[in-house]
Amino acid sequence: MSRLRFLAIALTAAAAATAGVAGDLPVTVVLVRHAETAGSTREGGDPPLSEAGRARAEALARTLAMSGVTHLFASEALRCRETLAPLGTARKLEPTAIPAGETARQVAALRALPPGSVAVVAGHSNTVPAMVRALGGKMSGLVDDPRYGSLVPHEDYGRMVVLVLAGGDAPAATVELRYGDEPASPAEVHKTP
Repeated sequence: MSRLRFLAIALTAAAAATAGVAGDLPVTVVLVRHAETAGSTREGGDPPLSEAGRARAEALARTLAMSGVTHLFASEALRCRETLAPLGTARKLEPTAIPAGETARQVAALRALPPGSVAVVAGHSNTVPAMVRALGGKMSGLVDDPRYGSLVPHEDYGRMVVLVLAGGDAPAATVELRYGDEPASPAEVHKTP
C-alpha cells in the first residue's frame, strides 16, 4: 500500500470519527500547483511544461498511482492539464476543465463529488491556497502578494495538499506533502501565478 493511500485511509478514519459519521466515506481532495513551465506566463502566455515540469508530472503520477483517484480537475491552462496528463493516462481519466478564475465553481464541484471520491486538482500559486481555504483547510509557508493575496512561493512546485472533507461544516483534515525533485537550477523556475 502506498504511503499516500495509507495516509488517506488514516485521514478518512479520523475525519469520519470527528464528524460522527463513521458509516459515510469522505471525499479526499489532492491539490497541487502546476509543474514547472518552459516559459514565463507573466505576459499572458500559455507555455507547456519544461523538461523538469514533465518529470514532476510523472512523479505526481507515480506518487498517486495507488491512491484510488476517481476525478481530475485542471484550470484551462496547458501547464495544469499537462501536469495531470501522466496521471490521467494511468487512471484512464480526462481532467474536467474549470477556469482558474472560478474558484467557487471548482469548490462546488469538489463538494458535490460522491462519498469516497478521490479528486486531484492542478491549479496555480494563487488558486491552490484559495481552494484550500474555501474547503476548510489551512496551508503553511505562503507569501503575500498585493495583487493575488496569499500565494504558494513562486519557486515551490512540489507541494501537495491533501484534504479530507468529512461533510457538513466539519473542518477539513489537511496534510501538506512534497513530491518530485526540487528544480535543478533557478533558471528552471519561472515566476508564474
